[in-house]
Amino acid sequence: MSEQSPDLRETVRQRYAAAAVKVTQGGTACCGPQLVEVDENFGSTLYAADERDGLPAEAVAASLGCGNPTAVAELREGEHVLDLGSGGGIDVLLCARRVGPAGKVYGLDMTEEMLALALANADKAGATNVEFLKGTIEAIPLPAYTIDVVISNCVINLSTDKSAVFAETFRVLKLGGRIGISDVVADDDLTLEQRAERGDYAGCIAGALSFTEYRSGLEFAGFIDVEIAAMLPQALGSARAGGTPMVADGMHAAIVRAAKPATSETAAARTVSSVDACCGVNTCCAPVEQT
Repeated sequence: MSEQSPDLRETVRQRYAAAAVKVTQGGTACCGPQLVEVDENFGSTLYAADERDGLPAEAVAASLGCGNPTAVAELREGEHVLDLGSGGGIDVLLCARRVGPAGKVYGLDMTEEMLALALANADKAGATNVEFLKGTIEAIPLPAYTIDVVISNCVINLSTDKSAVFAETFRVLKLGGRIGISDVVADDDLTLEQRAERGDYAGCIAGALSFTEYRSGLEFAGFIDVEIAAMLPQALGSARAGGTPMVADGMHAAIVRAAKPATSETAAARTVSSVDACCGVNTCCAPVEQT
């Protein structure tokens, strides 16, 4: 992690804490929770109306993602799901519906204010198969081999140690487990400086990986069957029509799918010896001999 990482993490924390407070305070007013202002490529409009129906208004109001990972994760009854950077809990609650009472959904967030909002939303929704955890996505507070599916909605781009996020995600997944992620991804020809020119870090732009960096990082962590593609809003479950969701020039809302190998031998062979073999905040510098 770079020397500026603590400052960046605190900037991100403050931004999303303020968003949670805005929703919470708005919910005490006569007219319901106050929506957090976001670009049209982000937020609750990326969910179909029938998905939003029945959810607490505060969960919908706090939606700040760039997609709908529950629409691409292909969840099944009884599965255990982890949402990285769960925010106000909209994706956790949607997953809870899909996995049913035999399943379980964990939401992980580092922001106290968002966790409080998510807990309140889960209570309002009557969701009994969810649990919210405080922690960072670079050090997931769950044992290895416990999760069937990891989802995330426009959060991994906010991490300053993405190689650690990929390694931790791989660790907690069961053999044969999978990921279904929505994130901002940059064209391969955009430099870090050019990405920063298009938006700030806390706004999900400056810290985005390129398509090649994302793929390389996941494969380096041990994932197979990696698919990364910019998607039309309606393909993510959006109620909006329109073209490709380019959130900035050369930067796209995208879906990311990958899997952990189904056998322990294959998984062990693909696991890197150390996350420290990677450099910078983007992806691995060069392949390291597998052990």
